[in-house]
Amino acid sequence: MYRRLSWLPVTVCLLGVNAGLAQDPTKVEPKHYRLAFENEHVQVVYVHYGPHEKSVMHDHPGGVVVNITDGHLRFTDQHGSVQEVTSKHGEARWFKPSKHRVENLGDTPYDGVYIGVKDGTSTTVGALTSKNLGLGASAA
Repeated sequence: MYRRLSWLPVTVCLLGVNAGLAQDPTKVEPKHYRLAFENEHVQVVYVHYGPHEKSVMHDHPGGVVVNITDGHLRFTDQHGSVQEVTSKHGEARWFKPSKHRVENLGDTPYDGVYIGVKDGTSTTVGALTSKNLGLGASAA
């Protein structure tokens, strides 16, 4: 009996770790989300939804999405709130951290790139200047 109970905390911890990882879209939605780059500051993810495809619940850190194609998407958060978003090719938009399901409402595929900013990087992002980005003074 004691041996069985000794595995209980380990099992609970492993389930907790899996539940935390399971929300990462690149893990639970590899059909729709593919990791392009990641470090301690950002996670860059390629996004692709075919016509009328839907995702499961997942979450993203706050970040910027750059739309590669036009799109008409429905986002449903963990509380059931629904928001429809129309995106335009080339548009970039900030999204706060979110947990949601996505549905492509369009008859054409949607493609984008999501650049998620990880916690604790606001000072790093704030320290970026046109000079250290190689953009020159006029870009600031």
